[in-house]
Amino acid sequence: MFRAFFISLSRRKALRRWMESSPLAERLTRRFIAGNTLAEVLPVCSRLNQQGYLVTLDHLGESVTNAAEAAQSRDQYLAALAEIEKLALTASISVKLTQLGLDIDPDLCFQNARLLVERAQRMGSHVEFDMESSQYVDPTLAVVTRLHEEFGCVRAVLQAYLFRTAGDLHRLNQLRLPVRLCKGAYLEPSSLAFSEKSAVDTNYLSLSQLLLTEGHSPAIASHDERMITPALAFPPAQFEFQMLYGVRRDLQRRLLAQGFRVRLYVPYGEAWFPYFMRRLAERPANVFFLARNFFRP
Repeated sequence: MFRAFFISLSRRKALRRWMESSPLAERLTRRFIAGNTLAEVLPVCSRLNQQGYLVTLDHLGESVTNAAEAAQSRDQYLAALAEIEKLALTASISVKLTQLGLDIDPDLCFQNARLLVERAQRMGSHVEFDMESSQYVDPTLAVVTRLHEEFGCVRAVLQAYLFRTAGDLHRLNQLRLPVRLCKGAYLEPSSLAFSEKSAVDTNYLSLSQLLLTEGHSPAIASHDERMITPALAFPPAQFEFQMLYGVRRDLQRRLLAQGFRVRLYVPYGEAWFPYFMRRLAERPANVFFLARNFFRP
């Protein structure tokens, strides 16, 4: 119920318009959103690198409605890659394919994605392709697989709450395609996904072992210490932990101090509302944190 409530809020267009233009928004979101513009987020990335973190930049936005918007999203990411190279940041980019036109024209989307991966390859970086709701799994994996075969500098994301993920992970491991494993942040029908948190957790632990033992350059994405503890037994150079900017900073620092690679997913941009609501849906603790800090002087 808690999760469904915040996911439903993420789809309220009127609420989104009000929140993204409200003067109170920065106070609510500054913990999780690094800035509205690329210029604002670059110093954050530099500071995180200096502290020892790897970074992946996410320009917020999804489900564009026309080719011009898709091109604008592509160009935002090209600008981010140019700045990453210019500043010599240890950083990648994370992209949703609906930002690049997947709902409009799959071929257009692929060409936009290809430009980003080609640019990332030239500068020695890579592109992480975020996974969206279940209807996008097949088209997303099709694009990422093609780009992996051509360039090799991509990482796919798989979600542990989907029944199908074990099969997808096995196939991607065989292709030596890097994978980030997360639990999943969308509301899915019971015919496609585990509905009980305990079942998702059990599947996550099983999949993470498969990824760590058979995967290529794996990423374990979780803030739940029970989910990441088994990974601590593996050599730090073999994988990386991935966590969200502003979430479980204590755990992030602890893992870094223990010698593990930690990559922080750093979001920025004005279209932050759906992302923000999904973060609240994932962890009740995030809601309590906001309530506690909003009323502080």
